[in-house]
Amino acid sequence: MLRFAATRLVSLTLSLIAASLVIFAVIQVVPGDPASFMLGLNAQPDTVAALRDELGLNAPLPARYLDWVGGMLTGDFGRSYTYRVPVSDLILDRLWVSLPLAAYALILSTAIAFPVGLIAAARRGRPTDFTIMGATQLGIAVPNFWFAMLLVLFFAVNLRWFSAGGFPGWEAGVLPALKALTLPAVALALPQASILARVMRSALIETLGQDYIRTARAKGLNRRQALIRHALRNALIPVLTIIGLQFSFLLAGAIIIENVFYLPGLGRLIFQGITQRDLIVVESVVMLLVFAVILVTFLVDIAYAVADPRLRHRR
Repeated sequence: MLRFAATRLVSLTLSLIAASLVIFAVIQVVPGDPASFMLGLNAQPDTVAALRDELGLNAPLPARYLDWVGGMLTGDFGRSYTYRVPVSDLILDRLWVSLPLAAYALILSTAIAFPVGLIAAARRGRPTDFTIMGATQLGIAVPNFWFAMLLVLFFAVNLRWFSAGGFPGWEAGVLPALKALTLPAVALALPQASILARVMRSALIETLGQDYIRTARAKGLNRRQALIRHALRNALIPVLTIIGLQFSFLLAGAIIIENVFYLPGLGRLIFQGITQRDLIVVESVVMLLVFAVILVTFLVDIAYAVADPRLRHRR
């Protein structure tokens, strides 16, 4: 098990190094000079040059890259060009919105997908199965921001059960904060629940065709008992992959939803950083999200090894 974890950890480290190089290189070729953008069109060249020196933009690229990576290793993500505060402070403020939103959406997605996938697998080939598969296909096809606008129109504008956007902050109380995150979480969860339900159904159907399931049925277990007691655990391996990838997507890919609902999360911070040419914010937040994605993938691999001992003995 330790050797398996060490191998995955080395792979994680190499992936992070490669990702940091790509992110830094892409940010450098983005058109637009942050100093010129901050000072406006009528700024004098010497003023722009002085501001570039102050921001460290005139340093050689290798030195800037090493300074950026070294700072991140010590928790220093740099200083925002626009807000003139440490980027780590901005990230911590926004993380308290994006992280609960992603967790909330993942809980909703899993709570919907597991029973739906089980029912579809148990009633394979019946009208219930066809209805569920049609609904999940619709959930995959429709973009989540369209779901978000429908939810706002119905629950915020017509029924007035929820606000159309904004976030009161956790200091206002847990219930008001969760209420503000409910519609965005539902909009994010519905497409992901559709994907997870289809994967769950396919994994269960494939597992039900194995020899040990037929043996269990021959010993007297009915289809439902064989499904719950024997098939479910073995079918969880591909499902764990989807759940891990979904959490990464929900954390890193909620930019549109956060802008639809005016949530002060990491996605909106990236959007604002791009529009304001605040490149240090963009590259630091993107690198943090890449780290989260790779870390979740690593944890999913470890969960694989726990769920299936054959994986940790395979070379």
